[in-house]
Formats: sequence, C-alpha cells, structure tokens
Amino acid sequence: MVRGILFILLLVFAEAYAFKGLKVMSISMDPILRKVISWSFWITTVVAYGSFFYMLSRRSEMSNFKSYGFFNFAVGFFLIVFISKLLFASFHLLDDLMYLVRYVIQKFSSPPEAETHEKLNRVQFFNQVGLVATAALLGSMLYGVTRGKYAFRVLQEKLAFKDLPDSFDGLRIIHISDMHIGSFNNNFDDVQPGFDMINALEPDYIFFTGDLVNNFADEAEPWIDRLAGLKAKYGKFSILGNHDYGDYALSQFPAKKELNFKRLVEIHKEAGFKLLRNENVRLERNGQSISLLGTENWGLGFHQYGDLEKTMSGVSPEDFKIMLSHDPTFWEEHLKGKTNVHLTMSGHTHGAQFGVELPSLGIKFSPVSLRYKRWGGLYTEGGQHLYINRGFGFLAFPGRVGMPPEITLIEFKKA
Repeated sequence: MVRGILFILLLVFAEAYAFKGLKVMSISMDPILRKVISWSFWITTVVAYGSFFYMLSRRSEMSNFKSYGFFNFAVGFFLIVFISKLLFASFHLLDDLMYLVRYVIQKFSSPPEAETHEKLNRVQFFNQVGLVATAALLGSMLYGVTRGKYAFRVLQEKLAFKDLPDSFDGLRIIHISDMHIGSFNNNFDDVQPGFDMINALEPDYIFFTGDLVNNFADEAEPWIDRLAGLKAKYGKFSILGNHDYGDYALSQFPAKKELNFKRLVEIHKEAGFKLLRNENVRLERNGQSISLLGTENWGLGFHQYGDLEKTMSGVSPEDFKIMLSHDPTFWEEHLKGKTNVHLTMSGHTHGAQFGVELPSLGIKFSPVSLRYKRWGGLYTEGGQHLYINRGFGFLAFPGRVGMPPEITLIEFKKA
C-alpha cells in the first residue's frame, strides 16, 4: 500500500508539474496554440493512464491473454508518457528551486528591487534544457519500441582457462536468453535477422538460458520451425526461466498449468534443444570432455525450483564445468566461492531494456542495477566467471532503449 501511494504521488507530481512547466514556457505563445498544447497534453494523459489501468484491472483474466498487442501498447505508451513528463517536471522543479534560491539571496543581501518585465519573463535555463532532454528521451523511446527491439547485436567474449581440456581450445558457444517469444506477436520477418546472425557465426553449441515464453506454450507454437532452424555443430541446450512455468497466469488453474508446462517441454525438444532440468551432460571431443550443468530456475524473490545437488550429481570435482542458470542470483548465492564451476551463463535481467553503456568511457548504467548488483556482461571473481546476457526479446515495455537485444559469442582458449 505504501508503495502504491508513493507511485500515485509520483504520477500526480509528474502530471501537475509538467503541465505547469508547459504553461510557463508557452505564456507568450498564441492563445490558440496554447490550447492545442494543453489539449494534447491531457488527451495523451487520459489515453495512457486509461489503457494502462484498464489493463491492470484485467490481470485476473490473464489466463485468457494469448496476444500481447494491447498489453504492449498499454505498458509502452504509459511508460513513454509518464517517464517523459517526469523528466521534464524534474527540470522544471530545478528551475523553480533556482529561482527560489536567487530570490532568497536577493531578499537578504540587498534592498528589494522593482521587478522588471524582463525578470518576470526570465530565460528559464532548466526548463529549456529539460525540454531538449525530454525530446531526446522521447525520440529514443519511440525508436526503441519501433526498431530498437529488433536491432540485434553480437557481443564477443574470449575466456582463457588453464584447466580447459586441449580438445576444447577454440570452442565457440552462442549464448542467448529471454526470448519472450510471445511479445513479438509473430513478427517473423523482423526477428529472423537475429536468427540469421546466430547461424552466420557457425557456433559449436547454442546455450539458451530460459524464458522462452511470457506465460503460455502457445506463444512458441508458430516459432518452432524457426527455432529448429538455429544451427550448432554439436548441439543446442536450454533451461527454464521464471516465466516458463506458467506461475504468473495459471497458478489458479493447476490442470491447465500442468498441460501448458508439458507442452512447453515438448516444444524445446521439437525445436532441437536438449532441455536440462537440474541435470548435467558431458560434452565430448576427441576423447576429452567437459560437464554442462543446467539448473531449473532459482532466484531471490522468485519461485525456486533449482536444485544444485541434483544438478551436480555424478559430476567429478576435477571436471571442467559450465553452468546454465536463468537468474544470476543463483551464482551469487550458491556457486561463487562455494563450488569450482568455471563459467555460469545467466539472463533474466534484460538490462531493464533501458540504459547507457559506453565501455570506452567506463559508463555502464541501467535502472536494473538498483535491483541486481550484477546485471549484464562478464563478471569475474575468484577465478569464477558469470556472464549475464541482456536478452533477445522484451517484456512489458515493448522496446529497448540503449540496451539492444543481445547475441553473445563466447570463445574458449587454453591458457
């Protein structure tokens, strides 16, 4: 309830202060233009908030949602409107605070001066900067929901290990995660270039670390042939993510949930993926092998189906080990410093689908960093590696801003 009240207060602040800022900035404009601006402001507000809260009011009917078109629109339009107004309102607040500070200083440092017309209509630096920043953000978000979510990129990492079996020197692994395939609404032509990029890399293995769907196995049905078209020389392996169990839509319908889950497991097989459910397999080459471990979803604050003991059953302590775990908190809580797993591959965070990453300048930020200490890319501690893929698809916000969909190529070297 407290968070709900704070959220509502934030909405009220964004709307009221953004509208006040627009009124101040448009005070010298033609009256008709001012009315157009005011009406446009409130019409977008009504549409954004109306569709969003209508969608929320139907959450109890989520088990019937098989198309995410309206869901994507409601969440996306609301976030675009709200975040843009919040940003502009923040700059307008800064402008008012600066004016207040200047007024107090003048009040107590010298005799009051008569206000001039120029002072009353001062150049409002923060308002203008805020308007430019809001326009830039709005443009980025609009790009993100139209083309940014299909701007697939390949990120490459080369990892060297002293105890890597010689036969696996040069091993090439494609790591993908979080397809959330239902969010694409069967836009095959827009997604296929991402699949083509994977095949063009000619990997030895493809590892998928969970969240194939949003809620329903049905979402993946039209994509089976295209998923089967992903090629790897020696095999494709997958695990489950928190969205794959049907917990968010079918928890009140146990029979439906069971059938849905059974079908999803079958789809992994039909798409050519070996689904690992708290189990391990040996990847062999020229008489040597490494152990691939796949745990079911385990995450702080989520359902915890993962079982480390079962996953590592039969694995020798001397084996070279790769772990697939959807949620990176599994690495933090169970693997780091407690096992000798060499590399863990995760997803889950999506990089919040929003952020700024400029490695050459040492800039790496996403709002998801407020929730997860490790949220994207490679992390190494005590000789153990964790790689977090930022996701191939999207969820809730129907786009990606500064956080393109990711295909990761990891190459192994003998140190």
